[in-house]
Amino acid sequence: MRRRPFAAGREIVHQGQSDRAVYILVSGWVCSYKTLPDGARQIVDFQIPGDFLGLRSTLLQTSDHSIESVTDIQVCEVPSGDLLAAFAGTPRLATAVLWAASRDEAMVVEHLAGLGRRAAPQRVAHFLLELGARLALVGFGTKAGYACPLTQYLLADALGLSAVHINRVLRQLRELGLVTFRDGTVVFDDYGGLVALADFDPTYLDQERPLLT
Repeated sequence: MRRRPFAAGREIVHQGQSDRAVYILVSGWVCSYKTLPDGARQIVDFQIPGDFLGLRSTLLQTSDHSIESVTDIQVCEVPSGDLLAAFAGTPRLATAVLWAASRDEAMVVEHLAGLGRRAAPQRVAHFLLELGARLALVGFGTKAGYACPLTQYLLADALGLSAVHINRVLRQLRELGLVTFRDGTVVFDDYGGLVALADFDPTYLDQERPLLT
């Protein structure tokens, strides 16, 4: 593996590129997004330390989305050939990566359901809770809250809302005494109440059982 730094706002993977390498995010946050023919952008997800970046490019001929750093980041670059060779020699590693890919797919399904069926307050609450659960797995979050560098514009892009609407929803959730998102920090003022509002069930994240035991 080769460790590489990227400054905030740098594109790590470009939609349509054929370079075949996988990255493991060591530090910082990135976003994955799809660019439409008219130039519009839809953020698909955010990645946090420990996540794979560009995993599908090991099998697809070209990347089907772009990846950009939200903050300054460090990644480990792994050529696809090396990763596939590691799979052949270490089946447990292949199983772990399959779990990661399957969990990513489960999150995309959950986000799609949120975009199509959840009202804005529930959609925002569910997303903040999901981020908290993911960060807790790698030691960066608790039920009290977590550091979050995402702007309201990024949240809006990911959740299919306008930045003005995001601001209004966050104010509403704060006034209800559920969650405060201010100055780069998410504080769960009433974790149980927020879970109830969002009807949040983290089962789809599959984080309770140890995978490799």
